[in-house]
Amino acid sequence: MIDQATIDRILDASQIIDVVSDFVTLRKRGVNYVGLCPFHSDKTPSFYVSPAKGLCKCFACGKGGNVVHFIMEHEQMSYPEALKYLAKKYNIEIKERELSDEEKLVQSERESLFIVNNYARDYFQDILKNHVDGRSIGMAYFRNRGFRDDIIEKFQLGYCTDSHDAFAQEALQKGYKKEYLVKTGLCYETDDHRLRDRFWGRVIFPVHTLSGKVVAFGGRVLANATKGVKVKYVNSPESEIYHKSNELYGIYFAKQAIVKQDRCFLVEGYTDVISMHQSGIENVVASSGTALTPGQIRMIHRFTNNITVLYDGDVAGIKASLRGIDMLLEEGMNIKVCLLPDGDDPDSFARKHNSIEFQAFIKEHESDFIRFKTNLLLEDAGKDPIKRAELIGNLVQSISVIPEAIIRDVYIKECAQLLHVEDKLLVSEVAKRREAQAEKRVEQTERERRINERAANMSQAVPGENIPMPDGDIPMPPEVGAGYSKVPSTLQEDSYTSFIPQEGKEGQEFYKFERLILQAVVRYGEKIMCNLTDEEGNETPVTVIEYIINDLKEDDLAFHNPLHRQILSEAATHIHDSGFVAERYFLAHSDPTISRLSVDLINVRYQLSKYHSKSQKIVTDEERLYELVPMLMINFKYAIVTEELKHMLYALQDPSLANDNEKCNSLMQRYNELRGVQSIMAKR
Repeated sequence: MIDQATIDRILDASQIIDVVSDFVTLRKRGVNYVGLCPFHSDKTPSFYVSPAKGLCKCFACGKGGNVVHFIMEHEQMSYPEALKYLAKKYNIEIKERELSDEEKLVQSERESLFIVNNYARDYFQDILKNHVDGRSIGMAYFRNRGFRDDIIEKFQLGYCTDSHDAFAQEALQKGYKKEYLVKTGLCYETDDHRLRDRFWGRVIFPVHTLSGKVVAFGGRVLANATKGVKVKYVNSPESEIYHKSNELYGIYFAKQAIVKQDRCFLVEGYTDVISMHQSGIENVVASSGTALTPGQIRMIHRFTNNITVLYDGDVAGIKASLRGIDMLLEEGMNIKVCLLPDGDDPDSFARKHNSIEFQAFIKEHESDFIRFKTNLLLEDAGKDPIKRAELIGNLVQSISVIPEAIIRDVYIKECAQLLHVEDKLLVSEVAKRREAQAEKRVEQTERERRINERAANMSQAVPGENIPMPDGDIPMPPEVGAGYSKVPSTLQEDSYTSFIPQEGKEGQEFYKFERLILQAVVRYGEKIMCNLTDEEGNETPVTVIEYIINDLKEDDLAFHNPLHRQILSEAATHIHDSGFVAERYFLAHSDPTISRLSVDLINVRYQLSKYHSKSQKIVTDEERLYELVPMLMINFKYAIVTEELKHMLYALQDPSLANDNEKCNSLMQRYNELRGVQSIMAKR
C-alpha cells in the first residue's frame, strides 16, 4: 500500500499539463488548454485542461478527472499503478513492501490479467534464449529474418515450444490461476477440461499499449516445428484488457519518433514494423493484419496529422484496404500512399535498404490518395462506362468525407483532370453526399443534445424554484440542529429499498435535487454549516455531511441512486479523519466512476441564487450553507416522497401483492408513514 503522505506528494508534484501533453497535443486557449480528446472520435478539439484546477474534461464524451484519473483511463491502469507511473515520472520514491505472489493474484481481475501477461512475456523470452528448441528454432528464425539481438530484446520477442501444454503447466505450477490463463487467451480449455497452450510451436510477438504494458500476443507458426498447422498467425482473443480495434503494434516504440518526424508510416504486420525499426525508421506502426479501425486512427492522430500507408504490391489486398483510406480522410488526416516494388513488402524492402534509401524511395514514389485510387480502379474499369461511373462515385464518396473545404476543392479539380469530367458535376455530387452526411449528423447531434439537455437540467437546475423566498434578510431554515446525533464513523450496509425504478428516472424532479445535494457533499462536505446548542448551552459544530446524513435519517430516507449512497457513506466514514477534504478525497478516488462524477459535480459552478445586501455584495454558496443545504434537503425529500408514494400505489394494484397479507400490510404501513412525512414537507 502507498501511504497518504506519499500520495499527497505525488499529487502535488504532478502537473496536469505536463502529463496530458505526453499523450495529447495541447494548444493554449485563454487560461486553459485544449486538444483532441484521446477517449473518443474527436475531429474538433473538445478536451480541455485547466492548470489552475488541476483537472481535465472532454465536453463531448464527458471523460476527465485529475492527473491520476487521466492516467488510469488513458493507460488502463489501476489507481496504485497510476500513482506509481506519476511517481516514476517525477522521481518520487515510493516505499512499500513487495507483494507476494498470492497477494498479486488476489488483486483486481484487470491487474491479474496484466500480471499473467507479464509472466508469459518473460517465459517466452526465457524459452527463446535458454531452451534448446528456442535457440535452434525460434532464434534461428529471427536471425534468418535478419533481426539483430538488440532488436529481438527491444521488442521482447519470444518462443513457445511445440509441447501443447508446457506453458500452461509451468504457469499453474507457479501459482497463476487457470481462470486468468484462459481469460488472457494464453491458454484454452478443451472439452475434457484440459488446459492447452494457444501459441504452441510459434515465435511470439508481444503487443504493447502506449505505456508499454503487454495486453496481447501474436504467434507465427514455423512450418518445420508445426507440420499440418494451416493458420499462419494466431493472435490473442479480445479480453477485458485487450481490444484489437484500439491497439496498434509498435505504437509504444514509435510514439516519440512520430511526434519528432510529424509523420507516421502504416504497415500491415509485426515483422514490417521490426525490420523498419532495425533499418532506422522508427515512426512506424502496424494494424496487425486487421482492417484499420477508427480507434487505431485516433491513436495515430493524437501524435500527427500526416500518415503514409505502405503497401506491398498485392493488388487484392490494397483494394480491400481502401476503406481505411476513407476513414483516415474523415478524421482529417493528410494521406500519402506508397506502393513498394513487386515482390517486396516493408519487411523485405527494409532489410535490403538503410533508412536513408528507404525514405528516399518513399519520397519519390508516394502519391496522394486520389491519384493512387484513380489509377488503381481505372485498371478494372477500362472503357466500361458503368464501371467508370462507379469509379467516379467511389472517388466522390472519398472526397465528400474530407472536413476541409479547400482540400476538397483541390481534390475535386485533380479528380476532374484525371477522369476527364467537368468540375461542376463532381462539385454537385460531392454536395449531395455531404448534404446526406450532414442530415445524419444532425439526427445524431439532436439525439445527443436531448441526452445532454436532460443531464444539464439535472445538474444545473436551481433548487428552491418551487419555494419562493421573501425579499429582505435571509431567513433561517426551519429546525436547524433539531434532533441531531453525532454521525457514526461508519454507516450501516446499504439496505435502502425503493419502489421507484432505478433506471430511467433521471429526469424526475427528485433526481436533480439529489445531484445538487451530492454536489454540496463533494464541494463543501467538511465545512461547518451551523452549530448545535444543547440544554447546557454548549455548541457543537455540524458539518454539511453530518447535517445531510442526520436529516435523511430523521425521515428514514436515502438517496435513490446507489452510487450517490456510496459516496455519502464514504463521506460519513472519513468525516472524522484529520485533514479530510471531501473534494480532494473524491477527486482522487480509486473508483473511476466516482472520480468522474466528482469532476462533473465540481466543474458545474452554479450560482443557486443571488442575495444582495445594501452594498450589493453577492453572497456565495459557501457563505450561506446554513440556509442552502436545508433548502436542498426539503426540496429533495418532498419530491422523492411524492414519487415514492405514486409508485407504492402502482405496487398495491399488483394482484400478487394483494394476496400476500403480510407484504400488503407492511407496504400500507410504510405508505401511511410517508404520507405523514409528505404532509410535514408540504408545511415547510
